[in-house]
Parts: sequence; C-alpha cells; structure tokens
Amino acid sequence: MADSKSKDGDKLPDDIRAMSFEEAMAGLEEIVRKLESGQVGLEDSIDMYTRGAQLKSHCQAKLAAAQEKVDRIVVGPAGDAAGVEPLESG
Repeated sequence: MADSKSKDGDKLPDDIRAMSFEEAMAGLEEIVRKLESGQVGLEDSIDMYTRGAQLKSHCQAKLAAAQEKVDRIVVGPAGDAAGVEPLESG
C-alpha cells in the first residue's frame, strides 16, 4: 500500500487520507473503545495506537482546512456573509 505525506510530515495510508472527518473520528473512537476495554494484546495495541495517531493527524488536518475556509468568510455590515476574501499566501 502506498503512503503519502501530509502537511505535518507524517505518513498517512491512502485509506485514511480518503476518509471524511466523520469517518476518521468514528475509527478513532472505535480504537479508543477497544484499547480502554483492556481486551487487546500488546502487539495489537501498538498497531491500534499507531493507526489512532494517524487518524488523529488526519482529523487535525481536516479541522485546520475547515478553519481556514471559515476564516476567509467576510461578514458584511448587516452581519450576513458577504463573500470570501482570497487567502493570503506567505
């Protein structure tokens, strides 16, 4: 399976990169539930923890992208959304 670098330099598997925020959060919650149960062996726990860290990174990137979009919304004098400003680069 090919990996691709995310903005923060962590390698994420293609299946995680293809996930929506909600799918990644559900996967992360499932991992937490299983780890908290104490019914997972050591090697499986390590694998699950690694995947959980990847899912967390993906969720953070999705949230950052959403925040960037929200930050670009221009509010008009009447308090309504009047459009978006171009994102300044650099």
